[in-house]
Amino acid sequence: MLSGDLQNQINATHFGIQDFNIPFFGLYGACSTMGESMGLASILVGTGLATKVIAGASSHYCTAERQFRFPMEYGGQRTMTQQWTVTGSGYVLIEKDGIGAKIESITTGKIVDFEINDVCNMGAVMAPAAIDTISTHLKDTNQKPSDYDAIITGDLGNCGVEIALEVAKKIDLDLTGVLHDCGAMMYDESEQNTHSGASGCGCSASMFSSYWYGQLMQKKLNKILLVPTGALMSLASTQQGENILGIAHAVSVSCPD
Repeated sequence: MLSGDLQNQINATHFGIQDFNIPFFGLYGACSTMGESMGLASILVGTGLATKVIAGASSHYCTAERQFRFPMEYGGQRTMTQQWTVTGSGYVLIEKDGIGAKIESITTGKIVDFEINDVCNMGAVMAPAAIDTISTHLKDTNQKPSDYDAIITGDLGNCGVEIALEVAKKIDLDLTGVLHDCGAMMYDESEQNTHSGASGCGCSASMFSSYWYGQLMQKKLNKILLVPTGALMSLASTQQGENILGIAHAVSVSCPD
């Protein structure tokens, strides 16, 4: 099993699976953990080092707030660029001869520093990393955006999506109409005042394992590129004024035959 969360030392995951009695690798990629776990799981299965691997991630709103920003009791005013951490989780079972959707390829992301240190603007941190990974994946696999029915980022949020599209245009990459974001889709903006949308490693994990996976299994979509995004920081690094680093991992998934 490969999994992680947003708490210190991924404590929630440790306690959550303590009775499973199966081999476990704990992962931390911030909100990109779902992509990290799926990518590593596919490598383990594809190379024959494992036959079945569970991959996933989870997050919790209150714990993330007190971990990276302010305790809930503080009652601080939220900025319009701020996102609402998803309380949720998502897991997939990856095996060599499975009957579900197929992982075709992965692209491991690189750390990208956009020189931002605002903990209330995660979308701006992660957007350049998302575009870097997407462009690298398309180049390495000799594909173009239109080869995918959807390119799905993890949790850029509404503000981050706008930045991502601008960054993509600067490198002549047109993602208009094909780029979707789990963070921008998670909540109902007309009913839920979440400002820039959703965040958290449970965001892409729950959205992929439910909605997007369902679209593939129903063959409403043929092929998608899942790109969970993460902002790499700690409470200490942000208090010291360090930049927040971005990363994104891509997983190409196609519908079953």
